[in-house]
Amino acid sequence: MINKIIIKRWYTILAIVFAGLMAACGKAGQVTEYSVIPEPAYMVQKGRTFSFTSRTKLYFENLGQNTSTAKYITSSLRHLHLRPSLAGHSHKNGITITLNDTLNPALGNEGYLLQVSPDEIRISANTETGLFYAFQTFVQMLPADIHSTHYNRILLPECTILDYPRFAWRGSCLDVARHFFTVKQIKRHLDLMASYKLNKFHWHLTDDQGWRLEIEKYPQLCDFGAWRVDRTNAPWGEAGPARQGEEPTYGGYYTKDDVAEIVQYAAQRNIEVIPEIEFPSHCCAALAAYPNLACDDYPYTIALGPYWPHKAVLCVGKEEVMTFVLDVLDEVAQMFPGEYIHIGCEDICRDNWESCPNCSKRMHQIGASQSAKLQDWFVSQLESFVNSKGKRIIGWDEMLDCHSLGVDAVVMSARGDNNIIRAALRGNQVVAARSECCGLEAYQADSAYHPAGFPMLLPLSKAYLYDPIPHGLPANADTLILGGECLLWTDYIQNYAQAEYFLLPRMCALAEAFWTQADRKDWSRFQNKIEAHKQWLSAAGFNVCPGSFRPIVAIAEDQDYRIVTLATEVANTFVYYTTDGSEPTLESAVYSAPLRLPKGTLLRTLSYYQGQIREGVYNFPL
Repeated sequence: MINKIIIKRWYTILAIVFAGLMAACGKAGQVTEYSVIPEPAYMVQKGRTFSFTSRTKLYFENLGQNTSTAKYITSSLRHLHLRPSLAGHSHKNGITITLNDTLNPALGNEGYLLQVSPDEIRISANTETGLFYAFQTFVQMLPADIHSTHYNRILLPECTILDYPRFAWRGSCLDVARHFFTVKQIKRHLDLMASYKLNKFHWHLTDDQGWRLEIEKYPQLCDFGAWRVDRTNAPWGEAGPARQGEEPTYGGYYTKDDVAEIVQYAAQRNIEVIPEIEFPSHCCAALAAYPNLACDDYPYTIALGPYWPHKAVLCVGKEEVMTFVLDVLDEVAQMFPGEYIHIGCEDICRDNWESCPNCSKRMHQIGASQSAKLQDWFVSQLESFVNSKGKRIIGWDEMLDCHSLGVDAVVMSARGDNNIIRAALRGNQVVAARSECCGLEAYQADSAYHPAGFPMLLPLSKAYLYDPIPHGLPANADTLILGGECLLWTDYIQNYAQAEYFLLPRMCALAEAFWTQADRKDWSRFQNKIEAHKQWLSAAGFNVCPGSFRPIVAIAEDQDYRIVTLATEVANTFVYYTTDGSEPTLESAVYSAPLRLPKGTLLRTLSYYQGQIREGVYNFPL
């Protein structure tokens, strides 16, 4: 009996020692200041701390441990090497996650309350969506290297956060037609969206360069339309045509099983998947697969790059075309359970319609004297059909030219504030996605130092300052602005690593533009926060652009002098400069205050960030 007692004590001692050794494998971390993106509606940080350790317990109140949200939270914590034990009630030094049984009107459907005190962490929300977003905030409150470092103890500052979104629509459009991404990469994109509380995945599935969605009634759309000859080594727009006998080997498509997997994965992250099927233009891939859908006998092939005008337009005068379109939309509606189907409706070149006898016959049938009326009629047919499936259509700006457009249709505007105002004034809801501010295929820094992109500069600051509600919109129409959307067209982007590089960190800036209350936005504060997030994203394995290191120069005249003020896009960048024409070095003067320089001076700068010279020497003649 004594021997059994001794053995039992030794087991206990060994267990304690083993636990100590395991704890020693990690390290202690202390967070000094929170860097939450998007900025919450209300946040105050105090001096005391909560200690997150292996003894911390996790309790779900009014929320079963096997619910989707609870399972997501526990599995995510394990992925971060944090394993609080599940408890049946709240504990001191514990985390309590509560689904409110009495609704808190301040939180709405997506808001949350997160409180860190020395004794506990309490999270509450009216819905599981709110709890999900609270957890995304909590993960951002952990050390920036949490994805790559094991911690046995983390000290978190006391704080209170009350948060809710400004806009209901916080979208990300990803073009997979021009360059294809795998299911695994799509999931990675959804994870990135969820981290920054984006909730609408706009999936651009078809275009001139490829058809990416399985349609059972029309198998050649994928068997033929999803593949083109490989020109990934050629710059976009400079690819040579297919040679005789050359096999189409580049591309891919998503099966219905793939779609179901992605839709389910997105739903667990509170993201609605919105498919875009381009009609009636941008249809090279469809016409290459089914030539009978065209107005003419032109041998359409899957495009290898851009072209203009977009003459690959469906023949809306043929009944077989209308059957095709509605068949496709019927299968799409079955695959995607969300509220919306995006029908494209942009860049419509009507040249083929005007010379087509079938289209002339259709015009006579509908009493139209101009081919523009065909577009109106076509969109109305699609809208009626989609509405019959219990869903709503979305289309680009050109859909506003359709006079019969119903008020349930949503306009996605990428072409300027005037179209947003036009849509709102006619009573349609709008998603604001102005290309100059949301088109992330553009360069975010000097093109000499970055991968090829669309020839336009969209720096981080411009993305951050975007407001989906345009100036000039009547006050009573602002409720029609659903929100905004990031756009990533992949013309120049050949793989997913490049896609991340163009997305980040500008996606973070737009996420704050779409979520954060207007009076809580602050560019200087965001500049500092995004530096922590670059570390956080890099530690999680994302490919993040370091940013633009070209100084932002403001010049004011003072008789024969110039008052020069320098600013930097990336916080904590040092700018060395010369004014005598010599090459600046790390021995040159460092900018610290506005400079008063004679007219005609050549200001030359060199940027230094995190121990490295960044980019090259920039010249500014004054």
